[in-house]
Amino acid sequence: MAEDLKKMYRTIVDDHFPPKMEISFVDADKRQTLFYEKVLWTIDEVQKGLRYGENPGQEAALYRLVNGNLILGDTETIQPGRFLVSDIELLQSGKHPGKTNLTDADNALNILRYLENKPAAVIVKHNNPCGVAQSDGLTEAYRKAHMADRVAAFGGCIALNRAVDQETAEEISQQYAEVVVAPEFEDGVMDIFAKKKNLRIIRINAIERLQEFVGQRCVEFKSLIDGGVIAQWSFVPKTRSKDDLTLAACEYQGQVHTIKRPPTDKEYDDLIFGWLVEAGITSNSVIYVKDLVTVGIGTGEQDRVGVAEIARDKAYRKRADRYCYETTGIAYNEFDDENRKREIDERVAHEKGGLIGSAMVSDAFFPFRDGVDVGLREGVTAVVQPGGSANDYQSIEACNEADATMVFTGQRSFKH
Repeated sequence: MAEDLKKMYRTIVDDHFPPKMEISFVDADKRQTLFYEKVLWTIDEVQKGLRYGENPGQEAALYRLVNGNLILGDTETIQPGRFLVSDIELLQSGKHPGKTNLTDADNALNILRYLENKPAAVIVKHNNPCGVAQSDGLTEAYRKAHMADRVAAFGGCIALNRAVDQETAEEISQQYAEVVVAPEFEDGVMDIFAKKKNLRIIRINAIERLQEFVGQRCVEFKSLIDGGVIAQWSFVPKTRSKDDLTLAACEYQGQVHTIKRPPTDKEYDDLIFGWLVEAGITSNSVIYVKDLVTVGIGTGEQDRVGVAEIARDKAYRKRADRYCYETTGIAYNEFDDENRKREIDERVAHEKGGLIGSAMVSDAFFPFRDGVDVGLREGVTAVVQPGGSANDYQSIEACNEADATMVFTGQRSFKH
């Protein structure tokens, strides 16, 4: 039985999707058509499409936009031929990609395009980031992203915005990953990765032009179980610099409530970094970031207090695992020295999971102050959220009481 399951994951599904696809938007006197062609790779002299869809047994196909244009109102779709994940170059395939590999890579680039100003690493698992970091060097950015949640990063997709050097490749090779995406790979790197035969190595030259995709929109489609389709323009975060943020303020029962202090430059950096990472996280979500590194990521929850608590709890757990692994080479959950574990727990508790001095990021407004309070009790000093709640005054009061600052983006960042 176990062998049958293993075989299932190795099996390539022959899909029956046609080689071309057209999507037309028809108005009374106007038809706009987008033209797509199916993507195939030649692997061992055999043409292959997607390995399978979200699960083994699900047929799937990848199409790239090759012609057409779409303008609806004042919004225009991204132009054909500007390929990223829809036209990857497989330098090493092992088990060639399935649907989840490519959607993980795509969401990693969705975040990475906003982090071009310095070396950055994004590790995505199940279409959500588990670690994101920027640093002065690529190797350090990867290390920080990986150690932000070493456990979740297992089997993830690693996306980097600089050419991979040998030092970074050696770091990556010490872990298990499914996919590495980068603009280029320096001499000797592929020899290092060749030792990991099932690791997919993907070169996307356009990563070097990722900033050209900032602010660009495409049409997203969601199919319903009855065959219906929802179409929407893709999300574009309007807040991309500190000048786009406003200091939190609101009026309640005739009284104006404002934040007492503005963010410091360091807090602004973390707030912007966190808000841009937020654009790639499933809602409801709350995350904590510090020094341009994710500390705790809470995703896909139904209530905002709960997801703030989940992100907090993850920060504690992941920091304990990091300390244990760095000092013993053993995962925290597998370590059996209770005295040492107690020491680690005490250190993490003293540091409040690394949340002291961090920024709290929420993709939608806080209905009440209880969500903000979760972070403030852990030493959060800055908060970014869209604003717009009838009870914004409560969150403002909470921050002022804790000598924390808060800014509004004026835009919700849901992702379903």
